[in-house]
Formats: sequence, C-alpha cells, structure tokens
Amino acid sequence: SDGSIRLHQMTSEYPLMQWNDSTNGQPIIALKWALTRPAVFFVLDASSHIYIWDLLENDLLPVAKQTIPSENVVTMALLGEPEKTNGLLGIVLAKESGQIDIQYVKKKWALP
Repeated sequence: SDGSIRLHQMTSEYPLMQWNDSTNGQPIIALKWALTRPAVFFVLDASSHIYIWDLLENDLLPVAKQTIPSENVVTMALLGEPEKTNGLLGIVLAKESGQIDIQYVKKKWALP
C-alpha cells in the first residue's frame, strides 16, 4: 500500500532486496515478472504508472517509467512465450471502462 517492493528467497523470511517508496508512495496494483527475461519485472501503481525494473541493468531504481494517459488502469498481465527466444513480450492493460490495451515491450527488456 505504500509502494514498497520486497524480493524474497523462498527459504528465508527476510528479503534479499527491498525498495522503499518505489512508486512515490502510490499503492501497487500489480507486479509481474517478465515471461521471457527473469531479471525484469513490471509494476503498476494506482496512478496508472508502469515501472520497468531490470535487475541486471540497475538494482536500485526502475530503468523506465511509462504513464498510461486518459484512464485508470485497474490491472495488468503479461503475454509471451518463455520457450521461444524471439523476444516477444507484451503487457495487457485492463482499463476502468473495460477497454483492453496491449503494448509490446522493447526487445532489450524481453530477450532472454
């Protein structure tokens, strides 16, 4: 609810990494790991901002932030085929009106 993200290992109750206030205090609506690149994850906050984290590039801050204009995004999902190395990865955004938007991710964040 405060924008904090914690990365845990299944065998420990203590986080490996913790990022406080990663969304400037906005609640996190969804967090999804990339299907094609294990070091990348996406965070959607309550203000319809999507933060892209690539832990191989920067483990302190998101590498990109995208604002979805005009309408609140209520959830997101990812699409892609992990067994294929074509680097195709998409973000599916569900908006408050019921509209679905699909955006494709740059190859640098999708390639294995």
